[in-house]
Amino acid sequence: MERPAIVFLDRDGTIIEDMHFISRPDDVRVLPGAAEAIARLNRGGIPVVVVTNQSGIGRGYFGPAEYEKVNERIAVELAKADAHIDAVYHCPHAPNGNDPCRCRKPGTALFAEALARFGVPGSRAAFVGDKVRDVSPALPFGGTGYLLVTPVTTAEDVEWAERDAQTVASLAEAVDRMLGLTGAAAPG
Repeated sequence: MERPAIVFLDRDGTIIEDMHFISRPDDVRVLPGAAEAIARLNRGGIPVVVVTNQSGIGRGYFGPAEYEKVNERIAVELAKADAHIDAVYHCPHAPNGNDPCRCRKPGTALFAEALARFGVPGSRAAFVGDKVRDVSPALPFGGTGYLLVTPVTTAEDVEWAERDAQTVASLAEAVDRMLGLTGAAAPG
């Protein structure tokens, strides 16, 4: 893949520790190297967009105000490394297997909205996350997915990523590959 024109990041488990329904700013812990990786994308002029499922809102665990306060804290923490997020899109809906919404990942509505806003074709997008649902939207857009392999990543997820995306150990490694700083085999 050529250098991406936009990078989509999952939030929990990719930028910050996944605290399962985080609602308190004091619980924000930026993952090692994540802020610096985002800063490298910023310096390269590549828009960084967060697309995140926040079903805690739909489940009633916390409200939109708590969600926004967590995002504000993340912005403060990223700024310490001269990093910033260009846009944040979230799905507030609880999962509904009978009638899934189009904005809940792996749905593509929020990605399509961001691509239109930034005027970038999906084929020039990179998708990074710690779950297949975060990176599988790369396929319909013709972009490149990077699955962060963590201790909770399933063998099935790794198998999928080795076929249809790339596996990486961190956001920093994904950014290195995007910027051509390390080699990577193409999926498939």
